[in-house]
Amino acid sequence: MEEKMKTYKKHPLSLVFKIITVVAITITVAVFLLIVGYVLIKGVPHLSPKLFEWKYTSENASMMTSIITTFEMVLISLIIAAPLGIFCAIYLVEYAKRGNKAVKLIRLTTETLSGIPSIIYGIFGNLFFVLALKWDYSIMAGAWTLSIMVLPLIIRSTEEALKSVDDSYREGSFGLGAGKLRTIFVIVLPSAISGILSGVILAIGRVVGETAALVFTSGTIAQLAGLFDSSSTLAVHMYTLSSEGLYMDEAAATGVVLMVSVLLLNFLASFIAKKFKKG
Repeated sequence: MEEKMKTYKKHPLSLVFKIITVVAITITVAVFLLIVGYVLIKGVPHLSPKLFEWKYTSENASMMTSIITTFEMVLISLIIAAPLGIFCAIYLVEYAKRGNKAVKLIRLTTETLSGIPSIIYGIFGNLFFVLALKWDYSIMAGAWTLSIMVLPLIIRSTEEALKSVDDSYREGSFGLGAGKLRTIFVIVLPSAISGILSGVILAIGRVVGETAALVFTSGTIAQLAGLFDSSSTLAVHMYTLSSEGLYMDEAAATGVVLMVSVLLLNFLASFIAKKFKKG
């Protein structure tokens, strides 16, 4: 303790930065607990069996179809975006030459796309997937729109994860006679899997919580639908209920289920990442 005080006397800024860090951590944790506590207090008392009935009616305001649609939307979006994003990052880090104009263009594009508001993606999805391709309001139109929206996030996170792998791993693999492709898939990717999965988890969170883009592409109808039929996710369902002003209690209960769904998906992704890392 005395040594710490001496250090702070010699370097007063160290104490200031420590105080700022502690305050920032406290505020972050407090905000998180406040949001979670508020959602639980407002929503848990209104959870009832009728909210989980298979068919939505004006009497039960069921969210079951929206739960299924949410998981479908996450699965389809990741099937489209994850391979594209990971392979694009592999090209940027492992194959592209440094200073390549194409690399600069791709990075500029991804940074620009990541800053575009979600409603712009929704308008694009409506004009292209819904109208031009004539998919109408459907799960597939929404999933493709979301996959484009989360693609820059997956590319950037995967790129940073691959860069964090020490070059000695690659050199050791090459020294043992392994080729470029084998080195990437056997050595580099397993070493970067935790960083890659972190990007995927962030993408899942954005897909689950998105409303603006889906209102214009998948619609707001609460029904169990096929891939080319209109249906609403949990976030859109909650938005629809709250905007009508008639089902505020049901909307609060939907918020609880939405939050739990995000936590479950994140836990599942983290579990898979740990399994890959151990393997």
